[in-house]
Amino acid sequence: MIRIGILGFGKTGKIVANEFLSDPQFHLSWVIRNTHNASHKYASRLLGHESDAGEIFSSADIDAAFFIDHPIDALVDFSGSGGLTFYQRAAEAGVPIISAISNYTPHEQALLHSFSALTPLLYSPNITLGINVLLVAAQILQKIAPHADIEIVEEHFKGKSEVSGTAKKLAQVLQLDATQHVNSIRVGGVIGRHEIIFGMPNQTIRLSHESINRAAFGQGAIFAAKFLIGQPPGLYTMETIIAGMFRQNIPVY
Repeated sequence: MIRIGILGFGKTGKIVANEFLSDPQFHLSWVIRNTHNASHKYASRLLGHESDAGEIFSSADIDAAFFIDHPIDALVDFSGSGGLTFYQRAAEAGVPIISAISNYTPHEQALLHSFSALTPLLYSPNITLGINVLLVAAQILQKIAPHADIEIVEEHFKGKSEVSGTAKKLAQVLQLDATQHVNSIRVGGVIGRHEIIFGMPNQTIRLSHESINRAAFGQGAIFAAKFLIGQPPGLYTMETIIAGMFRQNIPVY
């Protein structure tokens, strides 16, 4: 059984925790959250399960020996950029790290690279399988139709202020200026939708992905954990994993 530790127990973190709790191949060992709320209770009980799993710790209570005293097989981060403070301890303990954070600064991204010298580290701002299939498919289509005009449309819930990290990633892999080619829509409770429009004379091609339920993030994290455990140290992404599977004709699901 694969032992998992999770950073973050917000809206998405809870759903991700529930996905791991529901998969018989995994054991949720613990969860770290920023506050003392529910400290030393169990995530499983708070999520309606009848067993004790996922003991909750406050980030303020984590000491240098935590990853030795509470061993896991992989660390999954859905908290925020502040979760980086725990990465060095995890990396030094040889724990594979899965980071699904979208708002790292260049300095923080450099830290990710440094930690990946010690342990396998998978970094994907959007860890859903579908969006990473979209990333690969968009690059293939761009090679087929290199002269097409390309625009990216991203839709999210009304309270999301910044441009999505996924849209910026799409622009990056397609070598587009995000400030000019990403169009943002904020409406209602949309979880997340991304569309890439390829405009050609007299026709358009549209590639799109929509997250219908946040459980897709948990399923992506499960896929990532299964891949990452046993890999050598290095920096990995869902995009490159899926691209490799495409080349080998291996189904993603």
